[in-house]
Amino acid sequence: MRYFVIKAENVSKKYSHRQGIDNVSFEVEPGEIFGLLGTDHAGKSTIVSMLAGYFRPSSGNLKVFGLDCQRESRAIRERIGLYPGNYPSPSRHTVAELLRYEGHKPGGMLWTEIQNLAGQLDLDLSQPAATLSTHDRQVFDLLQAFIPRPELLILDEPTYELKPAIQDVFYRLIMEARQEGRTVFITSRSLAEMERICDRVAILHRGRLIAVERGVQLRSRALRIIEMRFANSISKDVFSGIPNIRNLSIEDNKLRCIVQGEPDRLLKIACQQHVTDLLSTQPSLEQILADTYGIKTV
Repeated sequence: MRYFVIKAENVSKKYSHRQGIDNVSFEVEPGEIFGLLGTDHAGKSTIVSMLAGYFRPSSGNLKVFGLDCQRESRAIRERIGLYPGNYPSPSRHTVAELLRYEGHKPGGMLWTEIQNLAGQLDLDLSQPAATLSTHDRQVFDLLQAFIPRPELLILDEPTYELKPAIQDVFYRLIMEARQEGRTVFITSRSLAEMERICDRVAILHRGRLIAVERGVQLRSRALRIIEMRFANSISKDVFSGIPNIRNLSIEDNKLRCIVQGEPDRLLKIACQQHVTDLLSTQPSLEQILADTYGIKTV
């Protein structure tokens, strides 16, 4: 029988006033980074809370390590790193004291590793944990999930509102976890984040599973809004033969279009001109869901 670190079978969660999760099924392989992508109120945090044993599914089966998430939640939590982990109030203890405690668990990070990470994250080890800013408390709570080097990391929007340099450190920690054969389950509202780090991504909308995609498939279909400015006026005909662009508009020396997949051909043709400015942005997740999966988000 095939082993999955997480297995959800027809899981639903109903609240008194709304449907939270509706008939969701997916499996997470050992050693993979599995993403759950969705807008606000898609049901991501509900699934995380059920995996941690905080909520009981209304119907269906949900297992971690082959254990029932409700009946055997204590055994599961001993083997996972969870964010947010509902850690108790740190009271008067310093950041160093609390992180050192997490490192004392079997297989956890050495104190020298923790000190090095704290430096990269600009986290003051001598500060009382109760006085941390909102940003630093998020960093601190995330570290507590990583330091024991658990078999499974369950991370609910871990990098949301973190500084970009701090995000990069945690992305590296996630990749290192996979290299060590550990499993990561991460939720996000950012498609760019999912494309960057995930092996597979489940797309959730209003409690329903829309699709499960491989990271490479997401990247091949990624939408980008490209805006360019040239030194001189350009002709639309120069770019009209590129198959993966649409909504192409050119006004004098300004170009704007949507690119699906790699922008390589567009950039090569553009570089034959004198490009003075370039801006690449990603559409909102709502627009991507509408364009790619035909989902109306309003």
